[in-house]
Amino acid sequence: MTDLRERLEIPADRLDEINAVFLNPDMRVMNEFLDVVAKYGTPEEINAKAHEARKLDNLLAKVKATKPEYIADLEWLVEQRDAGAFISVADYRKKVLGDKANTTSFADDYAVTLEISACQYFPYLIEAAKRAIANEMLMPGRFIRVRKMKEQEADGDLAAFAAGMQIVGATYVETLDTKGTDGSNIHLGGPATITGYFGGVGQPNGHALKWLDEFLYYFTEYGISQVLNINPGTVFLGYMLHRLGVDIEFKISVYMGNDNPYAGLWTILGAKLFARDDGTSPLIGFNWSNSINNETMEITAQFRKDWGFEDVVRFEHHIVETYKSIVIQPYNRRDELLEIASHVANISAKHEGGDPEIDQTRDHPSDILDYFRDKEDVIESGHWDALALNFQDKLDALNKTAWALTEKGLSFIAAQNLHR
Repeated sequence: MTDLRERLEIPADRLDEINAVFLNPDMRVMNEFLDVVAKYGTPEEINAKAHEARKLDNLLAKVKATKPEYIADLEWLVEQRDAGAFISVADYRKKVLGDKANTTSFADDYAVTLEISACQYFPYLIEAAKRAIANEMLMPGRFIRVRKMKEQEADGDLAAFAAGMQIVGATYVETLDTKGTDGSNIHLGGPATITGYFGGVGQPNGHALKWLDEFLYYFTEYGISQVLNINPGTVFLGYMLHRLGVDIEFKISVYMGNDNPYAGLWTILGAKLFARDDGTSPLIGFNWSNSINNETMEITAQFRKDWGFEDVVRFEHHIVETYKSIVIQPYNRRDELLEIASHVANISAKHEGGDPEIDQTRDHPSDILDYFRDKEDVIESGHWDALALNFQDKLDALNKTAWALTEKGLSFIAAQNLHR
């Protein structure tokens, strides 16, 4: 076995051959990547633009220009945060455990991030905050969004949500329009051609560079740094962009299908190869396939830690899924989370649906296909309230997870500016 293991060693000169491709001034694949970056300036200039765009005052100015009525909502959110209207972590633990909370040693080193998906519309955030105050609930520490970027830029949601995330102290991810359902693959359409997506989500040919261009636009205009990534090519572009010095961050989608430790090894190996000298990587969220078990995360956590990524690369795992169009129901992995959360660090508990027994009773159960609908279609079909209720169910499921973690002496990360 020792002899076999030694055969796997990669010769140092192999890296020279790789670098020769990257540094070759005639290499088209690299030149076209660098040309897109150059449109926005040097990495330092690009980061400076993003830093300026991300300032709360500048985001609020964009909100005033597109959706001024949202300003009152954001001001209310600030007031509630500053007044301490949201339940504190200590009080939440007492609510769950009573006096036992005072003597319980919580596993803060293994705190689970409370994640919700997808928060499509800014009003959902405000309604969630109102419910959290009224019912002493927790607000998520991480939000995922899958709404069309141009649509939400036009109606003010994009800037308002970015501002809201700063106010509540949560991380969030946007999904760029070049996500594979934009007609990029001319041979694929809706469910009638769904098996065609098995060969790739749909970012062929020049669409990877379009994804890069789109990211740099929203990075420099709105300061949005975290985006969804679904394709090996755009993952690679994210690695290289970060290596150049642009402060991109991304999470890999469940749609990429990482469903075993060797898929994890390959993906995180790329992150290590392109990590900056300070050890950082743009890969900050690794969303596993719904089919993995706890053992896959345990095995992958070993080399994630050895490569210095335990605090960098978050394992994002679906606890519940939308009731329709993605998995066989009932789907609820909460008990498995409780088993692994005590010994694998940096896990995010993602809530994409309500608990199945609740979701199935709704006139319009949560449906992953709703993410890809135009806002106008949602309103005209009369589904706006139904989708808002679906989101409330997700928030309830997230709070059930937080409660269950607390009962076992496990820790969580909620919106950090709200729950102190």
